[in-house]
Amino acid sequence: MAQLSDDCFAFGGALLPLAEAQARIADLHNTVSGVEDVALAESCGRILAYDLSAAIDLPPWNNSAVDGYAVHHADLDPNVPTDLPVSGRIAAGGAMVAAPRGTAIRIFTGAVMPEGPDTVMMQEDCEVTPAGVRFAPGIRKGANQRPVGEDVARGAVALAAGKRLMPPDIGLLAALGIEQVAVRRPLRVAVFSTGDEITLPPAPLRPGKIYDANRPMLAALLRRLGAEVIDGGILPDNVDATAAALSAISADLIFTSGGVSAGEEDHVRTAIERAGELAFWRVAIKPGRPVALGRIGATPLLGLPGNPVAALVTFTALGRPLLDRLAGATYVPPVRFTVASRFAYRKKAGRLEYVRVVLGPDGASRYPKEGAGVLTSLTESDALMELPEAMTALTPGELVPCIPLGLLYG
Repeated sequence: MAQLSDDCFAFGGALLPLAEAQARIADLHNTVSGVEDVALAESCGRILAYDLSAAIDLPPWNNSAVDGYAVHHADLDPNVPTDLPVSGRIAAGGAMVAAPRGTAIRIFTGAVMPEGPDTVMMQEDCEVTPAGVRFAPGIRKGANQRPVGEDVARGAVALAAGKRLMPPDIGLLAALGIEQVAVRRPLRVAVFSTGDEITLPPAPLRPGKIYDANRPMLAALLRRLGAEVIDGGILPDNVDATAAALSAISADLIFTSGGVSAGEEDHVRTAIERAGELAFWRVAIKPGRPVALGRIGATPLLGLPGNPVAALVTFTALGRPLLDRLAGATYVPPVRFTVASRFAYRKKAGRLEYVRVVLGPDGASRYPKEGAGVLTSLTESDALMELPEAMTALTPGELVPCIPLGLLYG
């Protein structure tokens, strides 16, 4: 029997589609981060501030892709083996030599191509003879050589502004001779938790209290994305104190968790409206419907739900695009992989829904504990199955997109 998706938010009102919420983020916010030059070795994870054009060709010369023999293709008989004398030798790092017609050059991987020859035969496909080397017929012209500028041509954009530099990018820039890069300064992001029930170790848990999970989780996510985290602490269930604390913080961006629903003790939305302005509230997404975007003075604020799973999902769906927008990064949605469902499921139309799943060789199984406060559903599942707004019923064997959880953390 298909499980029916529960819905703990029964109050009415229009819900904002996720795509529209993301579009509003792009419309309302621009880059606020400055620029600094850093050594290439210190730039991994930083955001490239400007397009970076290649000052040299990569590779800078025609070179051999294999160990073998360089020849003029026109000297090879296409139908029968060809015997040629060897007139020289070039190793990687050696100087270019000329190769007369009717001769071959012994060459090694990475060595500059000799003047004249246009093709390299792998040594495994050649036969060394007393008179030189014998070539099998059939190799195409230009085989096994890397032409100058094949990877990046001189003057071409090697990496575009907004790219978050990853290890392969560092390798590319090093190959281009880059020693320093202009990157965006890290954003200063304040993180608050809310609620009188929240406490911190080493304090013992008194009745009704819970330890704070969201603020450490969000801080860890932000640090992995290169932000400087400001610990805002725990906001009490008091609208005046909440508005005052949010107004007093100095940051480029504020995240809160909890207090954005419609309960009598949910004060973040009211505090935003009192101390700044509210751009939107309540998005058509599950888990995570009660999420609010606004400003406190000139500082953007995203109020996330209090349940940890909902906080992670909404951070991924809305917090990451907002963070990237302010930091000068090009937002790239997480990659989806199509996976067969191994379970049946029913949901309401009109909202995007994320189901935690465990991946196996024959598809995706629903994690058995679905509550938005179940942290082990994040630590023990593999992916979020993304069920589109129009879907109302998922059937076993149906192909649906999934986002591996590991792709959400960096």
